Amino acid sequence: MKAVILAGGTGTRLLPLTRLLNKHLLPVGKLPMICYSLQSLNEAGISDILLVTGRQAAGSFIQFLGSGYEYGVSLTYRIQEEAGGIAQALELAKPFVGNDQKFVVLLGDNLFEESLKPHIDAFEQQPEGAMVLLKQVPDPERYGVPVFDANGYIERIDEKPAHPQTNYCVTGIYMYDTSVFTYITEQAPSNRGELEITDVNNAYAGKRKLAFSHLQGWWTDAGTFDSLLEAAVKLMGAAP
Repeated sequence: MKAVILAGGTGTRLLPLTRLLNKHLLPVGKLPMICYSLQSLNEAGISDILLVTGRQAAGSFIQFLGSGYEYGVSLTYRIQEEAGGIAQALELAKPFVGNDQKFVVLLGDNLFEESLKPHIDAFEQQPEGAMVLLKQVPDPERYGVPVFDANGYIERIDEKPAHPQTNYCVTGIYMYDTSVFTYITEQAPSNRGELEITDVNNAYAGKRKLAFSHLQGWWTDAGTFDSLLEAAVKLMGAAP
């Protein structure tokens, strides 16, 4: 199985730091943020990885990570020329993924302690469709929130709802079959002019093809100063 790490974006919530560095290259504990995604995928047995980033940051990633050899992986790079949403960035992975292959997608600012391997193994047994990893959080209104039907399927995902129906959020860890690229082409830009990954996930949910698993242990999207500090403290505490 292959993997895609999405490491673009402007990182506006982390200004002025992100005027100097792409968010995913900011230090978290002893390593730049991006390194934890590489380590998590390598530990799960995935070494063939595509990294999607913006033009301005591409040189910094290549200079620091090179081929990925130091982290036990093989890196390919693609450039998202302009910010058009997570789904638009994911569409760039189509030639890399190829035909009839499942793959994993990580948002590069998602940091967590649990191994991905059990979830990836479960997804490999899934005949078709997609899988999202859910996490119980105290502030689900900040995230995409799953809404379940009477049979326990994800009926839809509500993006940043004012009144969440559950206290679970959809983390930035996704698994897809290659039909995701068809679903992306069927989406229209949102009000902010981007192709939203929630709309793609809802296309799967509408066909009852969106499975889910629960992420145990701590998880954070290190996109704010508070969550960046939280992640650094936890990762330093886990260091030998």
